Amino acid sequence: MSATGIDPQSAAKAVAPPAPRSVSVVIPSWNTRDLLAVCLDHVFNLERPPAEVIVIDNASADGSADMVAERFPAVRLQRNARNEGFAIGCNQGIRLANEPYILLLNADTEMAQDALEVLVRFLDANPEYGAAAPRLVHPGGGTQRACQAFPNLLTPLFFATPFERWFPNSPELVRYFERGFDHEHERDINQPPAACFLVRRSALDAVGLFDESLWLFFNDVDLSRRLVAAGWRTRFLPQTVVAHHVGASTRQFGSFVPEWHKNRLAYYRKHHGRGAGMWVKLCVLFAWSDFCVQQLAKRIRGRPAEPLGPITRHLVRYLGS
Repeated sequence: MSATGIDPQSAAKAVAPPAPRSVSVVIPSWNTRDLLAVCLDHVFNLERPPAEVIVIDNASADGSADMVAERFPAVRLQRNARNEGFAIGCNQGIRLANEPYILLLNADTEMAQDALEVLVRFLDANPEYGAAAPRLVHPGGGTQRACQAFPNLLTPLFFATPFERWFPNSPELVRYFERGFDHEHERDINQPPAACFLVRRSALDAVGLFDESLWLFFNDVDLSRRLVAAGWRTRFLPQTVVAHHVGASTRQFGSFVPEWHKNRLAYYRKHHGRGAGMWVKLCVLFAWSDFCVQQLAKRIRGRPAEPLGPITRHLVRYLGS
């Protein structure tokens, strides 16, 4: 039994969905074979079946693509020759999609049976909304506090620096992480994660697809920001849930931290200008200085410490970018 209360028929091969129902599901995938199989089992057992399911496999080394081809013949499968990243993979799937609604879905999710019906019903009834998102829950059932406010110029100073440790309840962290929002009540939101995100094709036509320069991170933040700027609203619908195994794919990526910093820098330059990029670099330099002090203090006390060389080399490359 899964976290969403569905018992997927994982042993049976999926059959083609019934007549088109207005939704194309796009799933980018990289090395999450077993979770992807569970995800697809849930998609093919939804109360409201999608018109089509598209999987973009980013050169997985774990047999994900072969598993999809064998067990889910109804899926439109694209095999990339290399890992193209999240933004490019999503865009490939969106361009292949034929329906007026696009459901962006992570491979490490499990949709409740009514999830797609709830999301589509809301957008059908509210044409002023460009997107809708469900409540994400952990595999054990607890709600994930996944919705956030847009980052501003204070965010890089108070998040991922010593200030986060020194002032964990600063007004900026309270604002950025939406700590006043309990994620149990329906409301408009600016930035839901793209783990499960239903968006109108017409909204994407108006604002454009994912920014492919944001290879892995901040691409969903950028898209949400462009939707808001264009006047589209996004609704958070907690009455339906999607279980999410957070980071099942990204934590396998060896350059996780450098890529996060690179993508964040590109986001700030795009939305706040090159001066903001310099500010973000200064905040990173502040965090690096604190890290060095902590490691030197450990060495003085005779405790194990992390080497400074690797992170310093990454920093030098980052500051020169």
